[in-house]
Amino acid sequence: MIDVGLGAIRGRLKDRHATRYAGEARKRAAVAAVLRPMIGLSGELEPLETEVLLIRRAERQGDPWSGQMAFPGGHYEPRDADMLATAMRETLEEVGLDLSQHELIGALDEHPATYQGRFTGMVIAPFVFALKSDVELTPNHEVASVIWAPLGQMARGELDVQHALQRGNETMHFPAFGIGPHVVWGLTHRMLQNLFENLAAGKPR
Repeated sequence: MIDVGLGAIRGRLKDRHATRYAGEARKRAAVAAVLRPMIGLSGELEPLETEVLLIRRAERQGDPWSGQMAFPGGHYEPRDADMLATAMRETLEEVGLDLSQHELIGALDEHPATYQGRFTGMVIAPFVFALKSDVELTPNHEVASVIWAPLGQMARGELDVQHALQRGNETMHFPAFGIGPHVVWGLTHRMLQNLFENLAAGKPR
């Protein structure tokens, strides 16, 4: 069984070097997977269970990921010192969370962003953070809603579903997580699976 407690996640990611995308990228972006201990039904913290912050992107014409579940994040800008700075800036803009006041745990592998099966030219760098204290989130116009999703249930396969997508006359099915009314699939699903693979491996690679 995969240990998704924050202590285990710190141990796995602390000295891990994320794999960079080897191909050519026209654009780059970064996201933040923000974690916190799960609060049980009794109101007490569950030290071996962890939640991850997800946003539902606002519906926007021309946005290929409009309305989808995602991590907070966005495009690299020249004013950003690096991709980590991009993830932190975008998280502050999108949900009002200042990650400089919280703990950077590590980075996951970079992922090429695809749309309808084709590489968009953009590569995403994910960073993992843990909250040091309770926070009040203030989503901006780019965010329709925010949820805290149970990492353990996703890692154990308890929330596995299939996401059906119609492309012309063909219906395609993609692996996904079903979290209440929300479906997490595509790039965010792949990033979470990358996290679970590292936790299952038992050591940084």
